[in-house]
Amino acid sequence: MTTVIYDGSFEGLMTAIFEVFEYKFLDAEIFSTENYTVENIFATVHEVQTQSEKSERVLKKLEDNIGKSAVSQLLMVYLSEDPQLENLIFSAVKYSLSRPKQNVLNDFANANMMQIAKVCKSVGREIHRMNAFVRFEKLQDDFYFAKVEPDFNVLPLIFKHFKARYQDQKWMIFDLKRHYGIFSDTENADFFYPDEINKSKFVNTQNLLHEEELKYQKLWQRYFVKTNIPERKNLKLHVQSLPKRYWKYLTEKY
Repeated sequence: MTTVIYDGSFEGLMTAIFEVFEYKFLDAEIFSTENYTVENIFATVHEVQTQSEKSERVLKKLEDNIGKSAVSQLLMVYLSEDPQLENLIFSAVKYSLSRPKQNVLNDFANANMMQIAKVCKSVGREIHRMNAFVRFEKLQDDFYFAKVEPDFNVLPLIFKHFKARYQDQKWMIFDLKRHYGIFSDTENADFFYPDEINKSKFVNTQNLLHEEELKYQKLWQRYFVKTNIPERKNLKLHVQSLPKRYWKYLTEKY
């Protein structure tokens, strides 16, 4: 048994998979440094140094075998933070090598491919909800800011949507659970990673809100109350369409 340890990045995982085949490891297990715990003292440990060339070779082979859209599904599995993500992605790579030019991710008779489909469905649902339920607040510096706590690490997957939708505005979305965000200021768009000192600013922005934003929130809350019809209240349907975990960031739910 060989335990392969990588740095936790997607590029690092692709490098780890490359080296499993390069060094012909048998019964290899792949773990990120963060999640690795010594369970088998008799296993040989191999530490991976992330290399772009090796990572790109794996991705190129996957694109040739299963197509770009299927590779995007494997990225979704990685961003799902599923405890078995390395095993699922590694199994898909091995399966694709045994059946070249076939999209093995569609083989739902295979337990791992079926699990990949389930994970992608869950991540896809979260992306849809993030696109629909993200609420921006205007700050004093004219940036529109939103806080989110998605179940999965979906900011890289929703970046393109918001960048295209708000091309003429300055905005930021910050993931409170993973402590990083995405931003666009009409000229530049990228990820940002605040240090410990500045992180609190993104958690509590109440004192940074623009005066217009405060007026807008009061107006919207009054509208929400006045248009509500108590006799037609259907909380079960409401929660089904809008899960409670999103409520704390919705202006009308304050």
